[in-house]
Amino acid sequence: SHLLALAPRGAAVRLEADPLLETTDRYGRLLRYVLRNGMNVNLELVRRGAAAPYYYRGERGTIANELWAAVRAARAEKRGLWGACPGTPLQPERAIDTGTSGPPSSKGFSGGTCDPSYVGVCIPPPPPDLDCSDFKKQGFSRITVVGADPHRLDGDHDGVACK
Repeated sequence: SHLLALAPRGAAVRLEADPLLETTDRYGRLLRYVLRNGMNVNLELVRRGAAAPYYYRGERGTIANELWAAVRAARAEKRGLWGACPGTPLQPERAIDTGTSGPPSSKGFSGGTCDPSYVGVCIPPPPPDLDCSDFKKQGFSRITVVGADPHRLDGDHDGVACK
C-alpha cells in the first residue's frame, strides 16, 4: 500500500540507474531507483519502514548513506516492518527476512523457498516442475514473471504467466 500511495497505478515515474552499480541482477531484472515528481520512491519506502536497503553483491550506490540513515531512523522509531516485526535483522547484504509470511509470498505453495522469478504468488523452484493447471486449481489467475521462468509458465514471454 505504501508503494501505491507514492506511485499510484498510471502515475508517471522515471527509472534511474545508479552509475556506481550494476544495471541488472543475476535474473536479468533492472536495478533502478524509481523517481516520481523528484522524489526517490525507494528512499521514501525505506523511511516509512516499508522497505529495507539491500546492497546487491554488497555494492553500495550513490545514495547508500541516505538509505542507511533512513533505515536507522525507521528502525529506531519502529515504523512499518520494524514495528510489526521487531526482531527482523538489518543485514543489507542479504534480502530481508521478517520470519513471517505475508503478501505476496503467503499465497501459493507452502513449505519452501519462493523462486524470485515470480511475483504475486510463492512458487518454489523446481523440482518438481509445475504447470499452469497447478495454479488454476488454487484459484490463481495472474502470475507475473520477472526472471528466468524455470517452470516455463510464460509461453509467449510477455511477463504474464498462465493466461
